[in-house]
Amino acid sequence: MNLKGKTALVTGSSRGIGKAVAFAFAKEGCNIVLNASVSSDELLKAQEELKAMGCYSYSYLADVSDYQSCKEMFANITNIYGNVDILVNNAGISHVGIFTDMVPEEWDKLINVNIKSCINCTHLALPKMISRKSGTIINISSIWGERGASCEAVYSATKGAVNSFTKAMAKEVGPSGIRVNAIAAGVIDTKMNEFLNPEEKEILTNEISLMRFGKTNEVANLAVYLASDRASFVTGQVISADGCMV
Repeated sequence: MNLKGKTALVTGSSRGIGKAVAFAFAKEGCNIVLNASVSSDELLKAQEELKAMGCYSYSYLADVSDYQSCKEMFANITNIYGNVDILVNNAGISHVGIFTDMVPEEWDKLINVNIKSCINCTHLALPKMISRKSGTIINISSIWGERGASCEAVYSATKGAVNSFTKAMAKEVGPSGIRVNAIAAGVIDTKMNEFLNPEEKEILTNEISLMRFGKTNEVANLAVYLASDRASFVTGQVISADGCMV
């Protein structure tokens, strides 16, 4: 898929979708930059697993919702690789609960991690992409950003913002040869959904036409496609990967 030798930064890549995305790009011959905010042990484990695959990677512990931390991370990446060719804004958190029971600190955290991290990394990646007239940005969103989810109001709002940001940025940087897309993931089998009890999982499964939760590698495969020349005329799109949720 002509990705060999390119540098891919995947935020929130110590586990779940982010880790699967990083490993999928590694299999295509990319240099990988792993990132996490707190899970240093998982980050180092992922790096060791990539090393066993014969992939050279760099891991950086940084809170990407903080602009200065992002700036320092990008400076380090520049020193090692020179450029970020592929940016995958995956870092994100969820919060399940009735909106009126939430406190400001909870929705501030959702907004910071889910929206600001995406904006911060995009802002820092773009100058070099624009100067080269080349680059791909993929934002990991959610179907709830398009449909909304009861008891996940602020989470849904943050993902809706990511979708709008994706479409706006695609228009803004398209003339510079940069493509920006988002993947609206459905219910994926990750630790983020571990809180669901068997009954809740069954209800959700019955709402999915394929009658199962998605797998992280299925989202990762779509990300690789979007970064490749096979998707060279695809930009400004929010593509659902939800098993046709009804």
